[in-house]
Amino acid sequence: MRATERHTTIPSSEEPAEGELLTPLAEKVIEGYRFGEIDELLEVVERMPRAELYETCHQITRQLMGDGFDTCSIIDIKSGLCPEDCKWCAQSGHFKTGCKNHDILPTEVARAQAEHNYRQGIKRFSIVASGKRPTDKEVDRYVEILEKAAADNDGLHLCASLGLAREEQLERLYEAGCTTYHCNMESAPSYFGELVSTHTQEEKEETLRAAKRVGMKLCSGGIIGMGESRRQRVEFALHQASLGIRSIPINILHPIPGTALGGREPMAADEVLLSICIFRLANPEAFLRFSGGRALLDEETQRTALYIGINSAITGDLLTTKASVTEQDMALFRDMGYDTRKETTWE
Repeated sequence: MRATERHTTIPSSEEPAEGELLTPLAEKVIEGYRFGEIDELLEVVERMPRAELYETCHQITRQLMGDGFDTCSIIDIKSGLCPEDCKWCAQSGHFKTGCKNHDILPTEVARAQAEHNYRQGIKRFSIVASGKRPTDKEVDRYVEILEKAAADNDGLHLCASLGLAREEQLERLYEAGCTTYHCNMESAPSYFGELVSTHTQEEKEETLRAAKRVGMKLCSGGIIGMGESRRQRVEFALHQASLGIRSIPINILHPIPGTALGGREPMAADEVLLSICIFRLANPEAFLRFSGGRALLDEETQRTALYIGINSAITGDLLTTKASVTEQDMALFRDMGYDTRKETTWE
């Protein structure tokens, strides 16, 4: 079954009745047990009946994370012409994908985009730039953009994803109002080298450590469906737990013609849902964030994902969009029992 096909085992969106017993595994995790071994977690998700696994993950999510739903909008502040060779990426200069390239957008364009989505109830705004690492001159521009967005949208949380920034650059971003830094690990440590050769996960980890040192919160996830094994997805989820990541974007590979992974088949819907269970069991107190590739999933599968553990998402509209994706998303999140207005945070 591909990601676009209908998933048939969909639990109700309603909360369990008051007093309903927790599943044994849910109770164990809620009381403080944490998985640490790949084989142990893999055996659990492969042997447990799927309905029980879904219910277990649902109970863990609601008991430990509550009903708050974290939302984020992003803007490609700088796009294309990237020197890195990430096999999935349309913006890599190593591939011919027809990607539209542009330098850093004008401050007013970014400010207007932040305000537009904040007015629709989206709590976070993130600037995302292509490239291995920002230059100091580029950081000057990003600081200007962040300061303007912060000044005009009181209460908006600001985030950035700008590559392997140095600590002094991260400190400048933090002082400009950026409270969260994003740098994806992308995949399991044992598989990362199959996907990228121009930088390492160790460099990414040092970037996150530097961001934490200056006071930022950390956001780091990756892409599933790039050819990794199920065991490697367990490894990936536990690696995120070892780094203490509390916001984990889960992207589903959307194969892009021209990239090295352009010919891959989309991930099966059941495997996507099983992967979300893996990440929830490995990271019971993290925001699991619907990110790229969500459009590959039908609504029923998205509802199941929200039930079992997805409790945050990247959403938002472009200024030129007539039909509101945000409005549709917010209605879906609320229908699945989440409160999109509640303030959400993590350390």
